Amino acid sequence: MRNNQFLISLFLLLSLAVNAQEKQVTLEEIWGGEFRGEYMDALHSMKDGEHYSVLDFDRETRSSSVNKYSYKTLEKTASLVDSKNITDIAYFTDYTFSSDETKLLLATDVTPIFRHSTVGKYFIYDTKTKTTTLLSDKKIQEPTFSPDGTKVAYVFENNIYFKELSSGKETQVTTDGKKNEIINGVTDWVYEEEFAFVRAFEWNATGTKIAYIRFDEKDVPEFSMDVYGTKLYQTQTVFKYPKAGEKNAEVSLHIYDVTSNKKSAITLPEYYYIPRIEWTNDANVLSTQLLNRHQNNLNLVFINATDLSAKTVLTDTDNAYIDVTDNLTFLNNNSFIWTSEKDGYNHIYHYSKTGKLINQVTKGNWEVTNYYGFNEKKGIVYYQSVENGSVNRDVYAIKINGKEKKRLSSKTGTNNATFSKSFSYYINTFSNSTTPNEFTLNSSKTGKVIKNIKDNKNLQTKVAGYAFAPKEFSTINVNGNDLNMWMIKPINFDITKKYPVFMYQYSGPGSQQVANKWNSANDYWFQMLAQQGYITVCIDGRGTGLKGRDFKKVTQKELGKYEVEDQIAAAKKLGNRSYVDADRIGIFGWSYGGFMSSNCLFQGADTFKMAIAVAPVTSWRFYDTVYTERYMQTPQENASGYDNNSPMSHVDKLKGKFLLIHGSADDNVHVQNTVRMVEALIQADKQFEWMIYPDKNHGIYGGNTRLHLYKKMTNFIKDNL
Repeated sequence: MRNNQFLISLFLLLSLAVNAQEKQVTLEEIWGGEFRGEYMDALHSMKDGEHYSVLDFDRETRSSSVNKYSYKTLEKTASLVDSKNITDIAYFTDYTFSSDETKLLLATDVTPIFRHSTVGKYFIYDTKTKTTTLLSDKKIQEPTFSPDGTKVAYVFENNIYFKELSSGKETQVTTDGKKNEIINGVTDWVYEEEFAFVRAFEWNATGTKIAYIRFDEKDVPEFSMDVYGTKLYQTQTVFKYPKAGEKNAEVSLHIYDVTSNKKSAITLPEYYYIPRIEWTNDANVLSTQLLNRHQNNLNLVFINATDLSAKTVLTDTDNAYIDVTDNLTFLNNNSFIWTSEKDGYNHIYHYSKTGKLINQVTKGNWEVTNYYGFNEKKGIVYYQSVENGSVNRDVYAIKINGKEKKRLSSKTGTNNATFSKSFSYYINTFSNSTTPNEFTLNSSKTGKVIKNIKDNKNLQTKVAGYAFAPKEFSTINVNGNDLNMWMIKPINFDITKKYPVFMYQYSGPGSQQVANKWNSANDYWFQMLAQQGYITVCIDGRGTGLKGRDFKKVTQKELGKYEVEDQIAAAKKLGNRSYVDADRIGIFGWSYGGFMSSNCLFQGADTFKMAIAVAPVTSWRFYDTVYTERYMQTPQENASGYDNNSPMSHVDKLKGKFLLIHGSADDNVHVQNTVRMVEALIQADKQFEWMIYPDKNHGIYGGNTRLHLYKKMTNFIKDNL
């Protein structure tokens, strides 16, 4: 009898386990946050290197505070400021320390402008006197303490100001700023989007000078975007947007002397873009990086702030293009660290202050993917690389002379470090395709884990209750190259059966989608499709990153040519596998990926049955100067490269089913791309489906939007693949 009861209980437990394993994922769960993991709050390493600060929100009281924590114990040691104790502030959303960490800039009422830029009201909180002062009664941009903490510079309506904190005196540095004409101290749209910075002014080390970039965008063509809203008449957003081959803003470099109230324009060597400015450790020497329009010649120039002379100390050239980074680091002796692809892979170099190469710090047929910084005391450089395989990322330490390299991370997958200012500790974020984000406190000397912070075990347990299949990593040989690939098969995969294949890719220059890391929201969607009998595949073709300069830059002047050839050839090769239904292969992509999926469906009409393109570029003539010309030069110089690889040039080849999707308020890839594609398809007498999301930007989200979008795409796949 007892044996029978035991067998019945065991049967029930096994039944429950099987049922749990067969749980099906839904779009409502994916976009309702069911699989949202735990993350670390953004932390700011404090100057002693033993503590960090975190912005904490109290949802119950709707207040915010900046709290101080110990690296060693991860315990809170002090509350530096709490909005509950400040009459004028209900809560703040960001903060910045003065260099001595006795004052904080607190951001309130912040409104986004474009991808990175914002305006807001800012308060200064003094930790010694416990007093709060409104910096300006206007909504301003990019407030920044002077190094001595006595002044704050900022931008209001395209002009630079600074305020002396002791007296409250405000000084206007520039006066010619005007919307859509002149910008001082912050970047225009295209610099913000493509060179990825907003603040275009910098204090020198003594707080006596401000260097800034001035943008004259009067002759840059305007772009207007309808915003439909809820009122009777729509409004328009109008801003300067230089499309490929059109005029960019004319940029110039200036230095303002705080003491004399004098502005000086700097005469520079020949240049077109000024993508970076940074003062050296010498308060009288400013560095700037200058690029030509083709972006294949980068000069590092030092400027003497007294006599305004400019000297080129380093020149980096490439037959294709050069990526601008924030890796330039000045050492105490004003020698500097620089990264370059000049030996065929991205590596770290050490130069003297005159620009003479001291030594190459890292070497090998692999890429440095992140430069973390330099420990001056110990002479150690910290970086991330793909030395352990191009789908993995690890954290390393190496002496600046290129010796005594040490791998600090131990687990295979994606490791990313955030170091303390003293470089004594780092917080490592690790994940791989089977392990959600793990956050650990590590020793920078040994890499050993000091303390586990968060491990997302609850998420891992939850995911284990679903019928999810493993992401299988491999390579596929296409057009003479071994391309990285992952594949998700149905959980009940039967090699004797044939399955439809849904291909996902992005394919943009230097990008990577085949990476050994934890799931994004799309990955859960791919698992849902696998549960419904689809194989999902992702392949990084030529032009993508982390395999060296030549692999990445082969697409120069031909964006879309080799990438499309690789995806079509890969699809054909997959179609030859016994378990793939070669008549049921589809492809999907967003942004650059949408440009690709459109081209693949049209040019690979006998290979692909269907495609979905979300927010696609349909002609590089419609995209901005900086991004497009970096890879394509101008349309005037390379008309065939632009037109031959535009999907609009191939609409007549369309045979399969096509779904085209765009947000009407996309300030990045304008809806013009989709409208012009629609017209081309109509004139070619091709049937297709399309969807416009009103007032949605490039990300197409807000309210119920993402759920609606993914239902639309899922239904299209089920109906047509």
